[in-house]
Amino acid sequence: MLNNKSILITGGTGSLGKALTKTILEKWPDVKRLVIYSRDEQKQYQMAQEFPESKYKAIRYFIGDVRDLERLKRAFNGIDYVIHAAAMKHVHIAEYNPDECVKTNIGGAENVIKASLSSAVTKVVALSTDKACAPINLYGATKLTSDKLFIAANNIKGKQDIKFSVVRYGNVMGSNGSVIPFFMNKRTEGVLPITDEKMTRFNISLQGGVDMVLHALDKAWGGELFVPKLPSYKILDVATAIAPNCKHEIVGIRPGEKIHEEMITASDSFTTYDLGEYYVILPQLTNWDLNEYKNVFKATLVPQGFSYTSGENTEWETVASLRALIKEHLYSDFEPK
Repeated sequence: MLNNKSILITGGTGSLGKALTKTILEKWPDVKRLVIYSRDEQKQYQMAQEFPESKYKAIRYFIGDVRDLERLKRAFNGIDYVIHAAAMKHVHIAEYNPDECVKTNIGGAENVIKASLSSAVTKVVALSTDKACAPINLYGATKLTSDKLFIAANNIKGKQDIKFSVVRYGNVMGSNGSVIPFFMNKRTEGVLPITDEKMTRFNISLQGGVDMVLHALDKAWGGELFVPKLPSYKILDVATAIAPNCKHEIVGIRPGEKIHEEMITASDSFTTYDLGEYYVILPQLTNWDLNEYKNVFKATLVPQGFSYTSGENTEWETVASLRALIKEHLYSDFEPK
């Protein structure tokens, strides 16, 4: 799928960007070019130690900000596929720096779309978040706006051969700023801060996120918002899995946080289809034949009123399964204590 193709990843030095890079270089040795586009030179320097240009002939590192349209246009020259992962992602930081969040998450999305439409890019996959579903915080609201912009971009492409789609998923296990590394660091103090005892979250591995992006690159017709079927976890089970001997300090939820996360609302159910491995939320109007799409992917419409939330999920991680996942994917020497 990616051999002889040129791919650019915005925010490519992040957790998912690095995991995508590793998978692409291993699975498609004849990839033409893989451009890592981000604004942090230190992270690019560090990533280049792991993926040096001297060893991986296809890789390139571009310093640039998604807020800079002209730089994006230059970077997109000769690119076939774009994976848009750049964003301000921390809920509480966005609440206190709203202008910056809007500039990056909304303005940046607009720039990626404009740069794609003014180049020879044929596929764009934008990364979303469960917090974009029925958002109660600024981060989620900006990502919902970004999602809408990418979906609507399919309506303004004219005769250009380009497809825009979105992938939405829950918390990436072990990613920067996520709860498992946080608890691993805090357990040495003997006390774990718990926001709310009832809190639940969806859980996806880094590789699961990578696989979903690659699925969208391969299968999207343009306009889809892909949602994976994921297990949930209880925050207390994560705490017990990592540090069963630690005390808990209830600190309350931070500004803009939810007790349970949502990925599909009841209002989305009218255009949400079950594809087997994933759900997909389709736009109300598509520029392709819906019946043909349903036949190709064996897509079935979910029941009216269907919703998908971490608190009402049917699949759950347990303390034992969380420990196994932590050991397998994050810390090979992990032991609960």
